[in-house]
Amino acid sequence: MQDNLQVKMDEFLPLRDVVFNTLRQAILTGELKPGERLMEIHLANRLGVSRTPIREAIRKLELEGLVTMIPRRGAEVAQITEKSLKDVLEVRRALDALSVELACDRITPEELDALGEACDAFEAATRTHDAKKIAQADVALHDIIVRATSNTRLIQLVNNLSEQMYRYRFEYIKDESTHKCLVEEHRIIFESIRHKDKKTAAKTAQLHIDNQEKSIMKQLRADSGKHPAR
Repeated sequence: MQDNLQVKMDEFLPLRDVVFNTLRQAILTGELKPGERLMEIHLANRLGVSRTPIREAIRKLELEGLVTMIPRRGAEVAQITEKSLKDVLEVRRALDALSVELACDRITPEELDALGEACDAFEAATRTHDAKKIAQADVALHDIIVRATSNTRLIQLVNNLSEQMYRYRFEYIKDESTHKCLVEEHRIIFESIRHKDKKTAAKTAQLHIDNQEKSIMKQLRADSGKHPAR
């Protein structure tokens, strides 16, 4: 476990929620690795809290699919498997294509300006070589598109996938060789929405997800070669 794992106190949140947010963020960013055991006493000592909020946080993380309970081993950070990756990205691919098509019709001038600025912000973030900043800029850009659909149910569906998507997105973004392609795809999506070109917008949104899947799948297979199954 990384030495920089620590609780960031928030006077407005109960301790159990602060611990949950801390552990969730550590999992999503890869600070806590897939397959890493989550031992209550070790985490409690590391974070300077009792075992009770750790136990509650692990239970909530299991419900979110970020933690799995293994017989005779206890809690572990959920693996990123090819099946889980395909399942999530298959759904997100369809939702993103729908989102950009609806945005072509419904985006406001203010939202369009914000999307253009988000493209610039993402490109600037790639120059920092800070994966967290790049991932946050990517999330912000896609959130503008989804909100521009004005479809409450679609927004809810995308939000339900957001935690798992962030985890996969972070794995993708850690590969700096993908950044140029990401910037170009964002620009094409922006220009397509600006010109109300639904066909190109949807095609590029789908390609955006396909490229992400290929890259992460390649990483998963490389990792499985280094670390054969127990």
